[in-house]
Amino acid sequence: MAPLLQLEDVQARYGPVQALHGVSLEVAEGEVVAVLGANGAGKTTTLRAVSGTVRRSGTIRFDGKQLRGSAESVAKTGIAHVPEGRGTFTELTVEENLRLGAYTRRDREVRADIERMSGWFPWLEERSGQRAGTLSGGEQQMLALARALMGRPRLVMLDEPSLGLAPMIVREIFRIVRELNSKEGLTVLVVEQDARIALATADRAYVLEVGRVALSGSAAELEADETVRRSYLGY
Repeated sequence: MAPLLQLEDVQARYGPVQALHGVSLEVAEGEVVAVLGANGAGKTTTLRAVSGTVRRSGTIRFDGKQLRGSAESVAKTGIAHVPEGRGTFTELTVEENLRLGAYTRRDREVRADIERMSGWFPWLEERSGQRAGTLSGGEQQMLALARALMGRPRLVMLDEPSLGLAPMIVREIFRIVRELNSKEGLTVLVVEQDARIALATADRAYVLEVGRVALSGSAAELEADETVRRSYLGY
């Protein structure tokens, strides 16, 4: 069976600076796949290449079809991108943020899905009228994830969801991601510097170094790899 997402020899650049040097990776439907690496390894650029927000070459296929066009057209194919830094609309309310997440939809079940999000993030209902900018960092990250889910995506891409958050909040976010995967079959591609929690959550992982895939395998294999343990797990 063909992978849901497939990158083949993807290169990307910012002006004269080449950030990706031929990245190839796959994500099967129903998988959680982590992309690990140091700062500057090309992790964020890999997600941007998929979502169409950086100049790139090579081949990217989603559900067997080549991805082309703008970020909006990519979103309409069923890919949701939660960028680094959360990206909530701080002047809008919690509910307005959620409704914006459903902008590509034409059905009448948006209200039902807002209620469904409250099942995963119980505080959303009582904070529905609160401006997103007044939420804590952890709450904003959860709102960004909930907003992405409002589009009913087949694939969610998360960029550094742990950034700047307390360990307890990070554990809760990754617990929810794993439960969404196991209970709803959500496919997830997550970029994360905290290799320990990423490998504990993921089925498989890729390690990037200076824009190239240096290692790949199951989460258990990479966790047991001496290079990964020394460089990313700290033991």
